[in-house]
Amino acid sequence: MPSASSAVSDSDRPLPSSLWRDGDFRRLWVGQTASQLGEHASLVVLPLFAVLTLNADAGRLGVLRAVGQAPILLLSLFVGAWVDRWRARTVMVLTDVGRTLALGATAVAGLLGWLGLPALLVVAFAVGALSVFFDVAYQTSLVRLMKRDQLVRGNSALEGSRSAAQIGGPALGGALVSLLSAPIAAASSALFFALSFLSIRRIRRIESIPERSERPPGVWRRIHEGLCFVVSDTSLRTVCLASAAFQFSFAAMMTVYLLFLPRELHLSGTAVGLALAATGPGALLGSMLAASLPSRFGHGAVLVSAAALGDGVFLCVPALHGSSAVTVPALLVVSFVFGTGGQFVTVTVMAVRQAVTPDGMQGRVAATITFVGMGLTPLGSLLGGFLAEEWGLRASLLVTAAGMMLSPVVMALSPLARLGRALPATQDAPPKAAHPEAHEMALRDADAAHDAATGTSP
Repeated sequence: MPSASSAVSDSDRPLPSSLWRDGDFRRLWVGQTASQLGEHASLVVLPLFAVLTLNADAGRLGVLRAVGQAPILLLSLFVGAWVDRWRARTVMVLTDVGRTLALGATAVAGLLGWLGLPALLVVAFAVGALSVFFDVAYQTSLVRLMKRDQLVRGNSALEGSRSAAQIGGPALGGALVSLLSAPIAAASSALFFALSFLSIRRIRRIESIPERSERPPGVWRRIHEGLCFVVSDTSLRTVCLASAAFQFSFAAMMTVYLLFLPRELHLSGTAVGLALAATGPGALLGSMLAASLPSRFGHGAVLVSAAALGDGVFLCVPALHGSSAVTVPALLVVSFVFGTGGQFVTVTVMAVRQAVTPDGMQGRVAATITFVGMGLTPLGSLLGGFLAEEWGLRASLLVTAAGMMLSPVVMALSPLARLGRALPATQDAPPKAAHPEAHEMALRDADAAHDAATGTSP
């Protein structure tokens, strides 16, 4: 096991100037890509497992999906507090092992006919919870692996692979279930997590272990510290507000949009799927643009512009009528522009967040923003359904699409819009309150030092 001195020297070694010449980043990228593919494939494999193997109805399928998504809201803040106290590499490796075992056991039980819906619910929750740990940890690990001026490019590469996984993962999962079987597809998803484990465990750079006192603060106190840090920093507070406004309005808009396409525009299921799929290629383009444009034109200017363009493009959709020859191409353009702008904003905001956050707060800040941003989505979905019933689809789509513009407006009115070509400086972490025993010990040490200096004895 490396000594403390070797860990420190390795942690301080100069990093390669080129992103892809850094072997540790390549290992992180391969592992994160494999993990994202496994995660997004399992989002399709497990529901299809329930439908095809267990004959689950629509109600049970909805429960299964809700159980798999519940860890985002239930665990995000706690995960952020825990991840900050551990090496990110260790967290990622352990979560990969856990997901490999969970899906591997699911495949074996399915082949033997031993798997029922209650067990599948447990697997869905476990995979979802472990994925929350992994996602927070990989965002934290990037800050510890990369130079400050490489954060945007590093996030661009990682988020680009995540976008590709969002496109290819569900398609791959569906194809595996169709060509093979649901249990074999589950085993294939487990193999992606095993590949992620093999890649990430080979990361050589030693992370410094966070300092721990004999009586470390409890998890609630650490969560409170993360919340206070986000609230106290203008950039992070703006990111939270803009994210919450976007996610709430987007959830409402998508509820209406998914009804508007088949009922108002009379599009087939294939056409609807094609229109939605165009978001993926746009997201890949957004990831590539985010690697270079902020350093050329300034982070604030491109951030607000991308958010306004990506969110505002949906204001054009209510003007479409019927399944004319221009309807589907227009929807493809809308989805592509939205994907480009949305992914550009995601990459840039993540780089800014990582730059201003101290290493010891990375996990909690990432989890806090995720919690605040995603926490309102269920209410947004309910609002979208209510508006669609009361106001009609076209009017509701226009109102909810206009609501998405709150996000770029919030950013434009904040100091975030004035960020220049360089990333902002890291902010100081809030001081930690000392325990009474530590305070008394400090007083005794100070008295002893004073006695030694004056030549007196206690």
